[in-house]
Amino acid sequence: MLYNINMEQFLTGNSWALFIIMLWTLPWKGLALWKAAQRNDQKWFIVLLLLNTLAILDILYIYKFSKREKINS
Repeated sequence: MLYNINMEQFLTGNSWALFIIMLWTLPWKGLALWKAAQRNDQKWFIVLLLLNTLAILDILYIYKFSKREKINS
C-alpha cells in the first residue's frame, strides 16, 4: 500500500507529470484508433480503446500490426 500512497502524492504534487503523460499518449491513441477504424479492425479498436499502456500498444499497432495484410475470414 505504501507504493499507492507515494504515487498519489507524486501525481498530486506534480500535476505537470500527468499533463506530460497525457500529451504523449493522446496523439498516439488517436492515430491508432483512426487506423483501426479505417482498416475495420473492430477487435483492435476495442483493445486500443480500453487498454492504456502509455502508448506502447498504440505505437506497435501503428507501425507493425496495421501494416500487415488483413485476413478475410
